[in-house]
Amino acid sequence: MSTIVWLVVAALFIIIEIGTLGLTTIWFAGGAILAAAAAAFGAHWVVQALIFAVVSLVLLFVTRPIAQRHLMSTQEKTNAESLVGLTAIVTSTIDNIKSEGSAKINGLEWTARSKDDSIIEEGSEVIIDSISGVKLIVSKKQIKGDM
Repeated sequence: MSTIVWLVVAALFIIIEIGTLGLTTIWFAGGAILAAAAAAFGAHWVVQALIFAVVSLVLLFVTRPIAQRHLMSTQEKTNAESLVGLTAIVTSTIDNIKSEGSAKINGLEWTARSKDDSIIEEGSEVIIDSISGVKLIVSKKQIKGDM
């Protein structure tokens, strides 16, 4: 009977993992499966509980970081994050004091602000340093020989 209980617990953890994709409950499902195996071999419920706890925690703390590292390496940046470091063209003068300015990149016009509060004239090339909400935070592109 306890074998079935552990298998039901494992199934519940797997269902929760499928719903959340947080790489947390899947490790407890592994612990429950090994506890079910121990129950099938007639282990005492205390031994089953210890196997569940130890295996679950070992899986969680040892294999989760490895799994996350491999999963995160294939994750792509969002569209906005991918713009950081690229060059944009100022389409209207950027003046932080007047809360004015825009720049165009990849055919899209964005509100833009200067990183160092300097005024950047229309037509200038700028480097996108970061994105704050829906605003590009930019700095004037330095031309070789410009000091």
